[in-house]
Amino acid sequence: MPTTHREVFLAALRVSAAEPPSTAVAGAPPPDWLWDVATALHENLPADTGDAWAVRLHGLLGAEPRTTGLRAIHSWHADTVLPLLTETMPEEHRLALAALGDLHRAAAQGQVAGHDSWATALTPVLLGLHEAAYDRPSAYAEAHTGARDYALANGFAPADADDYGHDYARVSCEANVRRFADAHAEAVGAGLARAYATDSPAAYADTCPGAQSRAVVRAVTARDGKTCPDACLRLADGLLTALGALTSDQGR
Repeated sequence: MPTTHREVFLAALRVSAAEPPSTAVAGAPPPDWLWDVATALHENLPADTGDAWAVRLHGLLGAEPRTTGLRAIHSWHADTVLPLLTETMPEEHRLALAALGDLHRAAAQGQVAGHDSWATALTPVLLGLHEAAYDRPSAYAEAHTGARDYALANGFAPADADDYGHDYARVSCEANVRRFADAHAEAVGAGLARAYATDSPAAYADTCPGAQSRAVVRAVTARDGKTCPDACLRLADGLLTALGALTSDQGR
């Protein structure tokens, strides 16, 4: 029996292939941004759940007409991504999340804002997102170990060396969190603002949307204590809802 499109699609997702095989979907291949996001979400879901979700995604991609532009992305962010972050990020970020959500909701209805409006709204949200997504436990442990070992090698008593390690880890982690957030917000923000303002799927694909999805999962897991599969499943199902609704509207 020949390999089906769905089997090829699933096999490529399971190994996080860089791009979908040309035989994965009947008709035109999925846009680059969608494949990037799909692989990121699929890899964070339990195997059975991830494959069942992928089958649903494959079915949507086989439907006609195929979605165009970034309206599905705007719907996904307005209805799923930002509400999930609003539930888990500190109160100080709520107004910025709401403002960005308003832009996404308007864009999902065809009212796309200009570059400056997107850039202004994106910056505080991206800073908060990447600050929350920073792997503090691993960074702290690595900094503590390095500083403690340095102190021991320079004649500190074990208890004093351990205290020195903790002091250094606290200071370095907080500084590194801010640098990490600043760097990611600067790197991603300009590209996102350009992609959203021009409604360009190709420009959006260049912003590494899969990595952004992973950052959302890490941020939610770290701040709210949700398990990674729970957060990722909500994101994954929300993406299908956005894609399905848009495909339905275009088919009318």
